[in-house]
Amino acid sequence: MVDVGKSDWRSLVDIDKLMRWMDARGLGSGPIEDPLILGGGTQNLLLRFERSGRAYVLRRPPSHPRVNSGDIMQREIRVLSALARTDVPHAALIAGCDDPTVIGSAFLLMDAVEGFNATAGLPELHAESSDMRYAMGLALADGAAALGRVSLETLGLTTLGKVEGFLERQVSRWGAQLEGYNVYDGWPGPHALGNVTTVARWLEQNRPNSFQPGLMHGDYHIANVMYKLDGPGLAAIVDWELTTAGDPLLDLGWMLATWPDSEGNGVGIPSPQPWQGFPKAEALINRYATSTDRDLTNLRWYVVLACYKLGIILEGTFARACAGKAAHDAGQKLHNAGRLLLKRAEHWIEDPCLQL
Repeated sequence: MVDVGKSDWRSLVDIDKLMRWMDARGLGSGPIEDPLILGGGTQNLLLRFERSGRAYVLRRPPSHPRVNSGDIMQREIRVLSALARTDVPHAALIAGCDDPTVIGSAFLLMDAVEGFNATAGLPELHAESSDMRYAMGLALADGAAALGRVSLETLGLTTLGKVEGFLERQVSRWGAQLEGYNVYDGWPGPHALGNVTTVARWLEQNRPNSFQPGLMHGDYHIANVMYKLDGPGLAAIVDWELTTAGDPLLDLGWMLATWPDSEGNGVGIPSPQPWQGFPKAEALINRYATSTDRDLTNLRWYVVLACYKLGIILEGTFARACAGKAAHDAGQKLHNAGRLLLKRAEHWIEDPCLQL
């Protein structure tokens, strides 16, 4: 968390327009105080401030947003609003704005969450207890299960994404993405990532025949949740920019694909330290199974798909780095993580016990 100072704050948000917008909605009065930029976001900016004694967090696209950043923000607003009627831990939405003329982009205001990101460091209470850390791992599985129980129909989210053919699209969609990296000069090609063809073939041959549609987070892992300060439970699931209607078992697969091994070695995501005490993947699966009616028979397929998809996504930075369009060190680091993910995919293909 970094104090951005008054001048930096004004470069990110037109504070006068923001105050007038808030005034019109009865969201406090007087000056905006103590602006802070919150670290950890990659695709969006998080700005914390206070007004009339209430803490707010403003979430907006970066200063140079992607073409569809406004649509993504509107989708987040829609989902966070709907989640208020569920038991999914999340930062409560206060208000959203899809008018880019207010601060230069669409944005949302949400309640500040009292909690911490485990990958950034553990408080003393959690760092000193292996039992606490074990329960933290189970809480992550509980969060995925709660998300998997959300009814698209009840919350009016059936149009959030294209559910029909969701599983059938996955392998070809991400395979095409990988092939698309050939436009970057110097990239050695798909083979540099590992046995991509073998993994893709297995996925196509073992794809489940059907699935139960639901709400997906899209990037569910331990770095995208905040834990409570006084216990092992989740305070909030964060970073909803990839949320969509699809198959929630892919969130479970994503969590398992990125879960550190017994030595605390992660894949592209820092591991909480100390790692000793956190449960193994099998315990996460068993915990999820206790609070879901979803069929986990084909869970291995979802873990392999998550490894395949995330590995290809990470390889994009390496391809751009090969062409001088991204930092070399970052590209190489993500390339190594992608290769490890493809190896994990092979491991899960070969291991019927679903263990790390």
